[in-house]
Amino acid sequence: MADAASGELLMAETLFFNALRQAIDEEMARDETVFVLGEDVGHYGGSYKVTKDLYQKYGELRVLDTPIAENSFTGLAVGAAMTGLRPIIEGMNMGFLLLAFNQISNNAGMLRYTSGGNFTIPMVIRGPGGVGRQLGAEHSQRLEAYFQAVPGLKIVACSTPYNAKGLLKSAIRDNNPVLFFEHVLLYNLKENLPDTEYLVPLDKAEVVRRGKDVTILTYSRMRHHVMQAAKQLEKEGYDPEVIDLISLKPLDFETIGASIRKTHRVIVVEECMKTGGIAAEVTASINDRLFDELDAPVLRLSSQDIPTPYNGALENLTIIQPQQIAEAVKKMMALRI
Repeated sequence: MADAASGELLMAETLFFNALRQAIDEEMARDETVFVLGEDVGHYGGSYKVTKDLYQKYGELRVLDTPIAENSFTGLAVGAAMTGLRPIIEGMNMGFLLLAFNQISNNAGMLRYTSGGNFTIPMVIRGPGGVGRQLGAEHSQRLEAYFQAVPGLKIVACSTPYNAKGLLKSAIRDNNPVLFFEHVLLYNLKENLPDTEYLVPLDKAEVVRRGKDVTILTYSRMRHHVMQAAKQLEKEGYDPEVIDLISLKPLDFETIGASIRKTHRVIVVEECMKTGGIAAEVTASINDRLFDELDAPVLRLSSQDIPTPYNGALENLTIIQPQQIAEAVKKMMALRI
């Protein structure tokens, strides 16, 4: 809504989890085929209150509390999507959805193809993941790489209240299954959001900071670590370009390629584990497509290949910190090819 006197767009400060809630609320109001299901999404309002009070507005059949049976209710959602509904699954913790891996990979991802196009699977699987603060190994999962090889899935990682809302609305409207990753430590971020409807495309990266020295590719919570490092680097005379990948599958190589052709140096920063992580795929794709543009080998800054420790100090040591990013940029810029 615009201010009639000034003609300016009204903005409202919104928490990350409320931005997600607004997206779901708006899409449920817009389209009666949209419904939510998962553990404690109804009366309790979701483990991080993304669905708070929605059951009062839309009823208990459109905000459906399920048993603790991830494979079963994910299968229910696939069947609902096949028959014309648009389910939104909330994983109380994304690590629990490993129990639904069969339904997500063998059914959600493949049925459009194996049915010869007779069925579409318009469903969203969303929820909190990533390394929190002393949540332990089983609750600190980063599943994006687990699902990266599954055909038929789109994978999105939101990072700000603005893109979280716009991306979730786009994901709900998409006719393909979308894995929608939220980070458990971002739910209390605040940002001013437009008071009018907007969508963010699912397949586009965002250039967060323009620069000329080195391209830093990242996503999810690591966007904020990278920007902390970028502020420090800027004070020291460096000029990094920062790109939030957002779409992990498919990758936006138009944006990635344009940046690399300018900087000729790449660092990929992720919270995922190094072995078989998202950065491994990004690096391989860059080497396949843009090798001749590189003035230095692509550098991966990834989490250590161990279960996340419960101890807070050890937990911090397993993931990449802003100072490590800044040091990596300095070392790369010191190379003279």
